[in-house]
Amino acid sequence: MNVFKTLILDVDGVLTDGKFHYSETGKLFKVFGPDDNDALKLLDPFLEIVFVSADKRGFEISKKRIVDDMNRPLFLVKGNKRIEWIKNRYNPREVIYIGDGIFDFLVFDKIGYSIAPKNASILAKSSVNFVGENNGSERFVAEAVFHILKEIFNINDLKSHIKNTL
Repeated sequence: MNVFKTLILDVDGVLTDGKFHYSETGKLFKVFGPDDNDALKLLDPFLEIVFVSADKRGFEISKKRIVDDMNRPLFLVKGNKRIEWIKNRYNPREVIYIGDGIFDFLVFDKIGYSIAPKNASILAKSSVNFVGENNGSERFVAEAVFHILKEIFNINDLKSHIKNTL
C-alpha cells in the first residue's frame, strides 16, 4: 500500500529554468515550461500538491503562474527552513519532494521520496531517489509525474491512465 499523501515542489529550477531576469527596475520575469500543469492534474486523484519558493522578490511572479493560473497553493519558505516547515504540516515520510537547490538535500534526507531535475545542484543530486533526464522548465515536472505514476502508484500504461483521466 502506498504511504505517500503529499507532493511538494520547489518552484525555481523545477518549474522554471532557475534563472532570474533582471533590469534596472528589478526582477522582471521567470521562464516556466510547457506540460507541467497538465501533467500535475494526473496526480490529483492521488496526492495533495503544494508549491514552495524561497524567492521573496519574485514571489508575485510565481504566484501569478501557480496560484492564479494553476490554482495551486504556494508558500514562501526559505530553502534552509523547508524540512522544519514540512514537519510542522505533514508527516515527512508521506511526502514526495521535488527540488534542485543547494539546501534541498536537507529535505531529501528526511522525507519519503525525492526527485531532482538533471540540472540540479550536485548536493541535491547526491541525496535524491530519482534524477530526471530533463532540466527544470523543460518538461521536467511532467517527467517526474510520469515517474511517480509508474514507480509509486504502479501505473504502467500511462496512455490509458491519461485517456481515463480526461
